[in-house]
Amino acid sequence: MIRVKICGITNEADAFAAIEAGADALGFVLYPKSPRYITPAAAGRIVRQLPPFIQSVAVTVNATPPEVRDIETVATFDIWQLHGDELPDRCRALYPRRLIKALSPQSNTFHHVSEYNVMAFLLDTPSTSYGGTGKTFDWKLAVTFKQSTAKPLILSGGLTPENVAEAIRTVQPYAVDVSSGVEAEPGKKDHRKVKEFIRVCKSS
Repeated sequence: MIRVKICGITNEADAFAAIEAGADALGFVLYPKSPRYITPAAAGRIVRQLPPFIQSVAVTVNATPPEVRDIETVATFDIWQLHGDELPDRCRALYPRRLIKALSPQSNTFHHVSEYNVMAFLLDTPSTSYGGTGKTFDWKLAVTFKQSTAKPLILSGGLTPENVAEAIRTVQPYAVDVSSGVEAEPGKKDHRKVKEFIRVCKSS
């Protein structure tokens, strides 16, 4: 069964609504320029309350190893999602942390995936703001990308309760990731949309 990550969690109510709806993972955006930013300390307080088997994901953009270590003084995450322009060397510097590398489905993406020491890749719509655009991309590019690596693929970018079933059928990813597609406003989830999104995913 496909796994679902609800990203952009900023408060306890949204976190536990997502868990109750059946989310497998929650993402916390630790990038101050994002409208879904949460401080590491606030994220840590939520993460410490999560039940077993719910994975916590720290989403960072071009964070240095010292910055990551600083975050770890106030919060412990299961997985780190590198959502910026991180090169393979940066990923190696963060080993042995469990890493997801976010990439944009561009032609030059496919040639370097073997150099990344990560557990999975996430494909998101190209954006200078590093995600959260609410826009989809050509899912056929994700299908092509899957052929370039044996590592799990997480599909993101403009997913909604209305289009996620088609996305899953087309790409057959390991997991899907949603943020703006289940929001009432930036940083605040619509619990009805969260529930419907997860229901569609789990029945696809």
